[in-house]
Amino acid sequence: MLSAPVLAQGDPIPVPDPNTLRPSQDPARTSNGLAMTPPMGWNSWNRFACEIDEKLIRQTADAIASSGMKAAGYEYVIIDDCWHGERDANGFITADPKRFPSGIKALADYIHAKGLKFGIYSDAGRKTCGGRPGSQGHEYQDALTYARWGVDYLKYDWCNTGSRDAEEAYALMADALRSTGRDIVFSMCEWGNNQPWLWAEKIGNLWRTTGDITDKWQGKYGHSWGVLNILDMNEPLWPHAGPGHWNDPDMLEVGNPGLDAVQSRSHFSLWAMMAAPLIAGHDVAKMTPEIRNILLNEEVIAVDQDRLGVQGHRVWRDGDREVWVKPLADGGRAALLFNRGAAPAEIAVTWEQLGYPAHLTARLRDLWAHRDLAPRSGSYRATVEAHGVVMLRVQP
Repeated sequence: MLSAPVLAQGDPIPVPDPNTLRPSQDPARTSNGLAMTPPMGWNSWNRFACEIDEKLIRQTADAIASSGMKAAGYEYVIIDDCWHGERDANGFITADPKRFPSGIKALADYIHAKGLKFGIYSDAGRKTCGGRPGSQGHEYQDALTYARWGVDYLKYDWCNTGSRDAEEAYALMADALRSTGRDIVFSMCEWGNNQPWLWAEKIGNLWRTTGDITDKWQGKYGHSWGVLNILDMNEPLWPHAGPGHWNDPDMLEVGNPGLDAVQSRSHFSLWAMMAAPLIAGHDVAKMTPEIRNILLNEEVIAVDQDRLGVQGHRVWRDGDREVWVKPLADGGRAALLFNRGAAPAEIAVTWEQLGYPAHLTARLRDLWAHRDLAPRSGSYRATVEAHGVVMLRVQP
């Protein structure tokens, strides 16, 4: 028995009574208790878009397990748009039989056997962004199907939604997922259009704050944005993130061809400072040693995964020179000296910017050089390469 009526194709969507509480205002609503640190994993979209099949996903799961990514914390293998087939005679979603002839449950079982978790994609509209069947009117059916397949993570998009109310639509799918009894992390992807950071803390585990990212340093490319543009959209929202509810500035482009190694290292460092989900999006099977060293930097990952769950933010900027700070659970700080510019620049972080008294002596660790620096007080200064970062862990 489904927990809510399933609408037929073309049925009108019920309009919420304006006199009732919004989902975020309901005192009975609680968070699902998942994703107490930012999720880590891999998603097919950034590198492969709709060119996916079960062979690719299995090979990627193999590579994640064998490359060190799994050991570093990347646990979710997520298939994005275009896995869908048609709905059956009873309205249940099926997989594309040509791309996924073994079915999604078999794929999930394969991924689980690798010690990894499985994620899938749907959309709050009638159709997904890729034109496949969306979940509108089938929320409880789809949630039940995902639970039966063994899904651990749902990315839920916002194409073809018409006049739907975002808060109501996402709360409906959140309730459908919870009704299955299976723990399913809920990733909301409505691009920040409806300011989900103001209402989604007890609905989703992460919410997109921006449009799509692309593997460019900066600029707008159709519906997508470069790394710096995404960064500047997400940074001011830092007060709204915390354990179980994260700002999501979109997936990583590390390892995709539009960014060089320095830019990729900066991109990864900035996402870690922002306590962003670390969802890789490259061809894992063809990962170079250089990219592997970026994505598997355990000291940088530890900053992202710090259990205090505070999103770091910019505390100083002068032109292309910036200082970012992230408080850590042990009383230390992560500090990032960031140079946006096209030439090397000297940047300093002061202890006042870290929230420490100037006279305090602190130990410093360079997280990319993997070496301890001499203890000091007052400030630290370094020359930062063009488009680069110096990332520090500062410990009183």
